[in-house]
Amino acid sequence: MMRKIAFVFPGQGAQYVGMGKEFVENFKIANDVFEKASNSLGYDMKKLCFEGPEEELKKTENTQPAILTASIASYEVLKEHGIEPKIVAGLSLGEFSALVASKVMAFEDAVRVVKARGKYMQEEVPIGVGTMAAFIGLDREKVIEACNRASEFGVVEPANFNSPIQIVISGEVKAVEKAVKIGKELGAKKAKILKVSAPFHSSMLYGAGEKLAKELHKIELNDFIYPVVANVTADYYDSISSVNELLVRQVSNSVLWEDSVRKMILDGVNTFVEVGPGKALSGFIKRISRDVQILNVEDMTSLEKALKALA
Repeated sequence: MMRKIAFVFPGQGAQYVGMGKEFVENFKIANDVFEKASNSLGYDMKKLCFEGPEEELKKTENTQPAILTASIASYEVLKEHGIEPKIVAGLSLGEFSALVASKVMAFEDAVRVVKARGKYMQEEVPIGVGTMAAFIGLDREKVIEACNRASEFGVVEPANFNSPIQIVISGEVKAVEKAVKIGKELGAKKAKILKVSAPFHSSMLYGAGEKLAKELHKIELNDFIYPVVANVTADYYDSISSVNELLVRQVSNSVLWEDSVRKMILDGVNTFVEVGPGKALSGFIKRISRDVQILNVEDMTSLEKALKALA
């Protein structure tokens, strides 16, 4: 069997204190990535990722550059071991990691942009006004129906189509709570409000996208070395001229993760490597297809396992 590998990069929520530490201790290339992040941002990225405290790491404007840094450090370690993808993609924030891996954006630029992105996304909606909820075991038509029916109580929209059994919605607190109630009536196995600080990937964040656009216009973009699947279209970027527009739209639009994974499988991907902290994407992919190999690389143990599997 010909192996066709996709690297996929995690989004916000994957962070944990200690991420990236083993790679920094064992590989100069990983250490260099953390040094670049610290120099670009003007604070110690190693201290933030390795020591926390968790409260600090959980702040959106810190989380986003931290996950990007840990992800790219893992990516560089894989590349140093001769493992390269044919396609890359990332969930939400992870799309920036994918664009850095594909050499579209310089890492130093990306890390500054995602810090600003995190700040704008957090500031756009006052704390307590918006929230998100996850549905387990409710198909997308019914999730959309629940949102439509609850929309008389305020903004509520599908935010993440993660897998056939998990869909996340986003919007104003009252409307999201109502949609959760309706979702349960429509047969959701589980529906619960998430502990998040903002209604990500909803139209309430439109203004944050406009501010992000200004940041993106300041940086230089280069041609893709790997095809990148965009969250909002579940298809490949067709040119670098569409990068800024699709990243801006992503802030206030649904993330089509399940569709993105299906697109890659349709194009022959049979091995997915989750590159960076956590295993959330591996879990989603497992729900999407039982016919692909799924690996993750975030520390020495997972690296050894992946290298063995890919040998």
